[in-house]
Order: sequence, then structure tokens, then C-alpha cells
Amino acid sequence: MKAMVLERPADIHSRPLRLTELPDPTPGAGEVRVRVTACAICRTDLHVIEGELARRRAPLVPGHQIVGVVDALGAGATRFAIGDRVGIAWLRRTCGACRYCHAGRENLCEASEYTGWTHDGGYAELAVVDERFAYALPPAFSDAQATPLLCAGIIGFRALERARLRPGGRLGIYGFGSSAHIVLQLARARGAEVYVCTRGASHQALARSLGAAWVGGTVDAPPVKLDAAINFTPVGDVVPAAMAALDKGGVLACAGIHMSDVPPLVYETQLFYEKEIRSVTANTRADGEGLIREAAAIPIRPHITTFALEEANEALIRLDDDRIDGTGVLTLR
Repeated sequence: MKAMVLERPADIHSRPLRLTELPDPTPGAGEVRVRVTACAICRTDLHVIEGELARRRAPLVPGHQIVGVVDALGAGATRFAIGDRVGIAWLRRTCGACRYCHAGRENLCEASEYTGWTHDGGYAELAVVDERFAYALPPAFSDAQATPLLCAGIIGFRALERARLRPGGRLGIYGFGSSAHIVLQLARARGAEVYVCTRGASHQALARSLGAAWVGGTVDAPPVKLDAAINFTPVGDVVPAAMAALDKGGVLACAGIHMSDVPPLVYETQLFYEKEIRSVTANTRADGEGLIREAAAIPIRPHITTFALEEANEALIRLDDDRIDGTGVLTLR
């Protein structure tokens, strides 16, 4: 199979991914093999490629927002049939036995495995996954449209839950990339007012087109106090501004897997009055199923820009430079 392979972490502007011919993977017991039709790119891919997340596998095929068709079954795999369309997300496997798994918090499992980080992912013609961690996809979305739901959407969904936004409340969104533009649609469908803080005229224009009540710069103060906020940026300096914008009892959810250090907070204006900061760690399968159901019912329409598989370096450079509105998607047919 053809795949874009990372031999060692490097700055994305050095174009470290190489188009390589690899042996076709064979599904193990309880696994399915998927012929990939599309795989979205993600800022987490950048963190893996550039070494901000510790190297867990080398060489590595990145990518964890995968859509394709099942083309082979491992021993005992019965959940899907050959030809079924499925999605593969970031969370690849958990132990199922630790106290976190037993408590319904499998996203915190200490033995968890991840697509495109601990195991090869979807920047390839074929990918393998435990059938229990694959998602059946409704026909409401094309292959390319479905890809950002599998990480950007799932993490945004979990972040929105962690932010505890009340029905009809005011939500602040900091940063407006792939996940944020899906969350805006989720929140609006739930009756929320959404206030977006982001840099870049094109990002701001997309936020307005999707129904944001107000759009400003990354650390600008919204015109009203917020009931909840989500920081999608990897920049810790955003946190004090977001906390200052919260109303009493407000919650800030920090949705990134990697973020620079958060500077000191001023207790009176940024933390007092029972304000909270909550982090978001990966997702559970229940998050994924919930997001897919809700996204199909709304329906959410991800804004995508497509690239060929061999253009993965260029697509990620554009992502790193904030030159993609919505989500970049690698297509393989």
C-alpha cells in the first residue's frame, strides 16, 4: 500500500512525511481492515510529527480521522461486514479492566492506544482497527465530510459537555479551526449564543457565516459575559483572557492535547466567583456515538478543503500557518 510515513519527528516545514510503499497490513483477531477513502488532518498530527507529543512509534503513518470501507476481517470479527463504511478515530483501544474503564471514563485509561500515534493511522491506503473502536457512519455525510467528525467533532462535543453550557447560554470559542467550527454549529443547534475570538480574517468570516453573534480577535473581550468558554488554541496565554470573560460560575474547557504554559491568574477577576477551568482528555466511544447522532440530526456541515494523499506535507504546512478554514482532508479516490 501507499502511505505517507514519518521516520523521525521534525518541523513540518521541512516536509518530513515521505510517500512510501508498505506491505498491506493484516487484521488480527477482532480487527477489521479498512480501505481508506479520506482522512482529515488535525493539529494533533502536527504535535506528533513535530515531537511535541513524545514519539511512541517509528516509523509511523500519522492520521486519526479516517473514513473508508471494510475490506478484510480478522478472526472472530463480526460487528461489520465486508463493504460497510466505517470511521476510525483517535482512541484506538483501552484495557477495559482498569478503574477508569470500569467507571465509564475510558478516555483516562492508562493503557490506552491511539491511531496515528501509538499505531499506524490513516495517511495510507489501508488501516487496521479493533472493530469495537470503529464507528458506523450514517449516510448524512459524504466520506470527506465525515472525517472531521471523528476527532474535531468528538473532542468539540466532549469539550462542550465539559464546559457545562446551559440551554440558551452564551458560549465563547477561542481559536476557530476544525473543532471550533463544528462546535459552533452544535451550540447554535442547542439554542446558544456563540462569541468567537480568533485571528485571521478568513476564520472570522467563516464564524460569522455560521451564525456567531460576535467575532473578535483572539484575546479581545466579548461584549457580554460568557456562561461557558472553550479554548481550542494551543496557547496558554489565552486562558487569562477567557477566564476574565466568564460570568460568575462560568466554566472554561481547554480542549487541546498540547498547550503552552498558562501564565498566573489574577484571583479576583479571573478565578473568583466559582469560575472553573477544566481540561479535556481524548474521548470515550460514547462521546463518538453521541456526536455522530447529533451531527446527523442537525445536520452539521463541516467546511472542508481537500488534498491528495501525497500533498499531506503541504496540507499540514497550511494548517500550521492558519491557512485552512474549517478542516483539511486527504482524499484517496
